[in-house]
Amino acid sequence: TLLLFAALRGQLKRSGWPIKTLIIAALSMAFYQPFFFSAVSLSGIAVGTVVAIGSAPIIAGCLEWLVFKKVPQAKWWIATAAAIAGVSFLFIPSASAGGSFLGILLALGAGLSFAVYTLTSKKLLQQQKPEAVTGTVFFLSAVLLAPLLFLYDLSWILSVQGMAVSLYIGVIATGAAYLLFTTGLAKVPASTAVTLSLAEPLTASLLGTVLVRESLPLVSWAGIALLLLGIFYIS
Repeated sequence: TLLLFAALRGQLKRSGWPIKTLIIAALSMAFYQPFFFSAVSLSGIAVGTVVAIGSAPIIAGCLEWLVFKKVPQAKWWIATAAAIAGVSFLFIPSASAGGSFLGILLALGAGLSFAVYTLTSKKLLQQQKPEAVTGTVFFLSAVLLAPLLFLYDLSWILSVQGMAVSLYIGVIATGAAYLLFTTGLAKVPASTAVTLSLAEPLTASLLGTVLVRESLPLVSWAGIALLLLGIFYIS
């Protein structure tokens, strides 16, 4: 879908692609998917999500510092600390006591993968349009993950519900979301973009409250407040 969108917009160019950076970006996004879902499966939604999403901005800031020699501003450190604390508070009520050690390692791998994807995409955006970057990177990632389709039973996708869910996840939750993320990434530092993406668990919690009528304890509302403060501050 993303590649087709880029082609229809006339944004796909054969030249101007730093191949090494493109391959690293595609590998990072390909690794992120199984790392994240395996982490959630082994350690639970709370622990897996907190470690994966919470570690990504720290790793992104450190990599930006080490690789691009760009020291994050004090504002970034303060906002990121507040946002990560907020994410942790959001998941405290449902967090399990521990969590699989392997699951936590996989979650850290997901955080690293997302951070590297963001940094490499930022570099690609210096020479290509957001539509081209997102479409090409995700197309290559999909090709890399395609062999996994032969390992599992996919008969559920032929049902109306299965097809609808697959299309929503593919086109809206992944395609549109990452296109918006990459377009925004062209305008802000990579470390800032990853910190702002911590709004994901905030949105999930609020949607759960509004749509599914879930009740949030006081500690979760404190987490929401910290997240909002961190996001507004860095914005």
